[in-house]
Amino acid sequence: MLVVDDDVAMRDMLSSLLEEEGMHIQAADSADGALEALSDAEFDAVVSDIRMPGKTGIELLGELRGVRPETPVILMTAFGSLDSAVEALRAGAYDYITKPFKRDEVLVSLERAFERRELERENRRLRRAVDHTTSFGDLIGTSPVMREIFALIRKVADSRASILITGESGTGKEVVARTAHFTGARAKRPFVPVNCTAIPEGLLESELFGHVRGAFTGAHTSKRGLFEEADRGTLFLDEIGDMGPGLQAKLLRVLQDQDIRPVGGTKSTKVDVRIIAASNKDLRREIEEGRFRRDLFYRLNVIPVHIPPLRERPEDIPLLTEMFMRRHAGGKTRTLSPAAIQRLIRCHWEGNGRELENVIERALALCEGPNIQPEDLPIPDEETPPTTRLGETLIGTAIQRQLELREVEDLYIQEILRLTGGNKVHAARILGINRRTLYRRGERSTTRRETISEGANV
Repeated sequence: MLVVDDDVAMRDMLSSLLEEEGMHIQAADSADGALEALSDAEFDAVVSDIRMPGKTGIELLGELRGVRPETPVILMTAFGSLDSAVEALRAGAYDYITKPFKRDEVLVSLERAFERRELERENRRLRRAVDHTTSFGDLIGTSPVMREIFALIRKVADSRASILITGESGTGKEVVARTAHFTGARAKRPFVPVNCTAIPEGLLESELFGHVRGAFTGAHTSKRGLFEEADRGTLFLDEIGDMGPGLQAKLLRVLQDQDIRPVGGTKSTKVDVRIIAASNKDLRREIEEGRFRRDLFYRLNVIPVHIPPLRERPEDIPLLTEMFMRRHAGGKTRTLSPAAIQRLIRCHWEGNGRELENVIERALALCEGPNIQPEDLPIPDEETPPTTRLGETLIGTAIQRQLELREVEDLYIQEILRLTGGNKVHAARILGINRRTLYRRGERSTTRRETISEGANV
């Protein structure tokens, strides 16, 4: 903490008060002295008088914005007025207090300033995580299964082998396909997506292979197909399970021979196209029921990639939420309360990431304040299952071992720490407790969990 005041009695009194709270204090008697201290060290917060000889606290604040813009500043003065308060806040002060002030008033203001700085640090950490350690190409996630997908795509990105991506609607199958293309050897060549459901089969054949003039009514000119458009690049066939049997046979021939013949044409053209297909259907069941060709399946399923639904990888929800917040916030600073994050993690997410993005976009549009609360999230209560697999595991362990309530809390803390990858700031926000409490409980719950685990193994 940096305390700045030209009044030595006030400076010493405030320094002593904060030291009693366990803070490390450095003091300065002027704005210039404070700037010198700030050039040599980083402080968690600055408390400064406004009216001082030389530069005022407002001027100090202005210069501090250029040196340490992330450091919260609380301004104080014995000459309190609405005008000076407004001036301080407009200049970028975190808070404003008037002398004489109460002890709790200063401490509460500082505690909030610390929480804000921790939140900003956490947001920066999450942004770095989104951009680097927990992302690959356009993919994002911290769950073990997503890391496995990252590793697999890295291995096969330069290959020409076909990829078959399976998973429920909204899990990000096209994102995986784009990442495989744009991180591989074909990245500078076209990536051409086509939705096999959205185009009727008769038109889809023409879209894929092209047609010659006069091939059918309305074909007034010849047209190149998407295979030719994707030459030396990637063709992404989304929802291939909806492709009709006739077109499946023609696609199989293209995969075998690597040449195409436009509708109504007599000449074939060689193409070099990597195929990435995706389906939300169980294609093996479709084969058994006669709706999908077995030989085509094996041609496509050279490299299988399965994306589990979001409800099976709740670790990814905070990062995905952060990404969607950045995408739809419109430049505004918005945050999610710990309770709101908990509610998102508990939600069943039948629509997976697409549904989560819609919820975040609507919450940002409808929420009037900077902090989104659980009630701002447009999630029907019935969409949240009464228990999750995690909850069932915890309760089952508690009943079997006949644990005390405190012991159950310790187990829950450890599971949240695991869920957040050991990030105590994020875990504390989810749990709704401060970091100091979490550190104390975390140490004890680690020992308790080891004891319980040993007893369970016995």
